[in-house]
Amino acid sequence: MIALSVLCAVLAAASNATGTVLQRRAAMDAPASDALSPRLLLDLARRPVWLGGILGVVFAAIFQALALAFGPLALVQPVFVLELPFALLIAVPVLHRTLPSAGWRAIAAMVVGLALALAAAAPHGGTPRPSWVRLVPAVVGCAGAMALLVAAARRRPFGAVRAVCLAGASAIGNALAAMLMKVSMDVLSHSGVTGFLTAWQTYGFAVAGITAVFLLENALQAGPLPASQPALTLGDALVSLLLGLTVFGEHIRSGWWLLPALTGVVLIAVGSVWLSRLDLLRAGSGGPPAPDP
Repeated sequence: MIALSVLCAVLAAASNATGTVLQRRAAMDAPASDALSPRLLLDLARRPVWLGGILGVVFAAIFQALALAFGPLALVQPVFVLELPFALLIAVPVLHRTLPSAGWRAIAAMVVGLALALAAAAPHGGTPRPSWVRLVPAVVGCAGAMALLVAAARRRPFGAVRAVCLAGASAIGNALAAMLMKVSMDVLSHSGVTGFLTAWQTYGFAVAGITAVFLLENALQAGPLPASQPALTLGDALVSLLLGLTVFGEHIRSGWWLLPALTGVVLIAVGSVWLSRLDLLRAGSGGPPAPDP
C-alpha cells in the first residue's frame, strides 16, 4: 500500500507540474489590473493553454486522492516537492530550451533530499478520520493563516515579497485541501458515494483547493518564480507534515534519524532555490535565459 501511495503521489506531482507550466504561461500575459480579482480567472478561462493547465490539476487531484487513500498525509504531500523538477523538465521541451548543468544538479539534490528525508522520517500510522477536536481547530488555523498572508500581500507592491506571501497562502491551502480530502476518502470507503457527497469535508477540500489555485495564479502574476516557488514547494510539505502529526496522529522517527531527515530537507531547499532561479518559463515568454546559478 505504501509503494502504491508513493507512486500515485509521484503521478500527482507530475500532473500538477504540467498544470503549473501551462498556468504560468497564461498568467504571465494577464493584465496587472486583474490582481486578486475574480476577473483574473475569467480572463484566464478564455485561454486554451490555461484550460490545459486546469486539466493537469484535475488529474493531479485524482492521483492525490488515491495516494491519500493508501498512505499517510505526512508521506504523500512531501512527495509534491517533485513538482518543481517535473515542471522544469516539462518546460524545457515545451519552450525549446536546454536545462543547464546546474539545473540537473539541483534536480538530483531535490530527488536525493526527498528520498533521504522520507526514508529517515518514515511517516507511518495515524487514524484516517480524526476527531472534531483535532480537525476543526486545524481548519480554522489554516484558514486564518491564509487570510493573514493574503492581507500582508495586499499591502505590498508587486514583487518578491508579495509573491512569497501569496505562494505561502496557496501552500497552506493545498495542505488544508489534502487534509480534508484524506478524511473524505475515508468517508467514501466506509459510507459510499452518498456519505461522500453529504460529508462537509468533501466540499471543504473543494473550496480549499480552488482557493489555493486562485492564490497560485496571483502569486505567479505578482512576482518572479524564484520568490514564489520555494515557498509553495516547501510550505505545502512542511504544513502537511505538521497536520499529519497533529491531526491524524501520524508518526515519524525521532532521535538520530532527525539528522538525515534534516539533511534531506536542506538538500530539497537548496535544490528548490537553484531550480526556481532558472525560471525557464520567464525565458520562454521572450525574455533572456536566466543565468546558470
